[in-house]
Amino acid sequence: MIDDLTTRGVSEPYRMFTSRAEFRLSLRADNADQRLTPIGRTLGCVGEARAKAFEDKMEQIAAGKSRLAALSLSPRDIADKGLRINQDGVRRNGLDLLSFPDVGFDDLLAFDPELSGIAPDIREQISRDALYAHYIERQRNDVMAMRRDEAHEIPESFDYAALSGLSNELKSKLQQARPRTLAQAGRIDGMTPAAATLILARIRQGARRNSA
Repeated sequence: MIDDLTTRGVSEPYRMFTSRAEFRLSLRADNADQRLTPIGRTLGCVGEARAKAFEDKMEQIAAGKSRLAALSLSPRDIADKGLRINQDGVRRNGLDLLSFPDVGFDDLLAFDPELSGIAPDIREQISRDALYAHYIERQRNDVMAMRRDEAHEIPESFDYAALSGLSNELKSKLQQARPRTLAQAGRIDGMTPAAATLILARIRQGARRNSA
């Protein structure tokens, strides 16, 4: 918010959208305590009771994830328990299985009955973390790649209107501003990492076509 106000200014009432954040998939209500409690402790606004409860929760989450990660299951092992999975020969652990939308924590009890000792709220948090893990890793890689490519020049003739995946509002702003680089495009109000990735992909596609 501070960066927006000091570098972009405001032409209308300021609104904050998680969709415009680089790591937006991590900005979830269910993990707010994991993201903010350590900061709160550093600033001295989290009491001892709250800090102790948070530490206990994180220890339970870590223990649960460790136990799930220790599982090593073949596709045949998984299929024998009634879960549908590709018979690709790849062994998977419990966290890998939880990343599948149709696999719940209770399904894993068939592989390790002692998982039933994990509290329901801890199960739910582990399941959500596992479900988002691959998407967050992909998003992190996209952001890192985008930061490396911020100096990439945008051709003067680039047609934003022909790029599907951008909102009409953003297309109009880009057409008007005509940024010279991806870094400049990133400063336009409403620009998202996903939109910048689309622009970069189209630029590279055009470069490959011209060099062919």
